[in-house]
Amino acid sequence: MKRLLDILLSSIALLVLSPLLVPVAMILRCTGEGNIFYRQERVGRGGRTFGLYKFATMLKDSPNMPGGLLTMEHDPRILPFGRILRATKINEIPQLLNVLLGDMSLIGPRPQVRPHFDVFPQHVKREIVKIRPGLSGIGSIVFRDEDSILAQCGKDQHQCYAEDIAPYKGELEIWYVQHQSTALDLLLILLTIWVVMFPKSSYHVRLLKDLPQPDSAVLSACLTWA
Repeated sequence: MKRLLDILLSSIALLVLSPLLVPVAMILRCTGEGNIFYRQERVGRGGRTFGLYKFATMLKDSPNMPGGLLTMEHDPRILPFGRILRATKINEIPQLLNVLLGDMSLIGPRPQVRPHFDVFPQHVKREIVKIRPGLSGIGSIVFRDEDSILAQCGKDQHQCYAEDIAPYKGELEIWYVQHQSTALDLLLILLTIWVVMFPKSSYHVRLLKDLPQPDSAVLSACLTWA
């Protein structure tokens, strides 16, 4: 049922969004460094890696520049048009192709690059590779403004990710694995659309009352739970 829903909804989404995707591709070709897509290796189901697609929003060599694989708020590596794509999450739309190919689901644990995956505790890694990673999910909804959290953390960004963000994000992803259902997937799809339109909303907290709470004082201060 989940796979059928993935194929049906991703196909419809690509069809409906095609009038938007073509102009975006043309603008990317004519601006920045001329790249339309960015392909990055991520950890998927069973711990195997796959190539995740996004619209190109950063300089080509950005992973080898200061900041590495983490993106900060107002990161100078982000291209001007890329800022618009990232703010609206349009840069994530090409992952609908990954969903059609079977690398991903519409909803699931967010796929990580290998260094970020390795930061997760062992019990988290064991759980999240049991299912296909997601285009969105509870981790993506809660950490939709991760760049800003890293900027507010008060620590080195890599230390903040390892000590504060990764442990809590892992618990959220385990929560999803343990509670997954068609009804929850549909709800998380709607919540994803909602937080893209209203990024400051905490509506997910009122709807999902049994979510694990952050232990980190840093995250408690940065995340909206009211």
